[in-house]
Amino acid sequence: MDKLDLTKAYKMYYNAPSKPQLVEFETIWYLSIVGQGDPDSDTFANATEALYTVAYSVKGDYKKQELDFAVAKLEGQWWVDGDPKKALEVPREEWHWKLLIRMPDYVTSDRVEEARKLAAAKKKDLKVIADIQYESLHEGVCVQMMHVGPYSTEPETLAQIEHFIEGNHLRYSGLHHEIYLSDPRKTASGKLKTILRYPVQTIEVVKG
Repeated sequence: MDKLDLTKAYKMYYNAPSKPQLVEFETIWYLSIVGQGDPDSDTFANATEALYTVAYSVKGDYKKQELDFAVAKLEGQWWVDGDPKKALEVPREEWHWKLLIRMPDYVTSDRVEEARKLAAAKKKDLKVIADIQYESLHEGVCVQMMHVGPYSTEPETLAQIEHFIEGNHLRYSGLHHEIYLSDPRKTASGKLKTILRYPVQTIEVVKG
């Protein structure tokens, strides 16, 4: 039985160059969970565990139907109240996030709900499993770039993205989106690879 690997099936989605590029994506389905707080907090850790627990429960269900797949990379959307460009100026406890794991196109909401219930029954102490949702996201045209290094140096990469957006008469039209290609538990911080992505729209330019 072949196992679907989304990172190989959707190479553009899971790859980015070392300089900003324009890409476009169709509607994609994800398991998701929303929260607020420091990414080093127990709240964030529990949300991540719950998301993976349900993802592997969905995988197990489909594997029985000979539709096995590799659980995809963790992703996150990030925002703060007020000006999103000032995210690093507010305490990390005030950060909002939505964690995501992409699902294959054949996964249905009914099967996700059954898998979520099964996961909740197995891990009764992990109450936030109840908060896992199955939703679609259509970001459309995006600017993305590969960030290599610790998360703390992301502003350097984001500055390049902002310069590209301004120089090409674009404007932000969605949330800051990250895809974590490396496992920070197994990878040195200087070698971490993270795709940074922003949905954008064209600004109409009036020529004189």
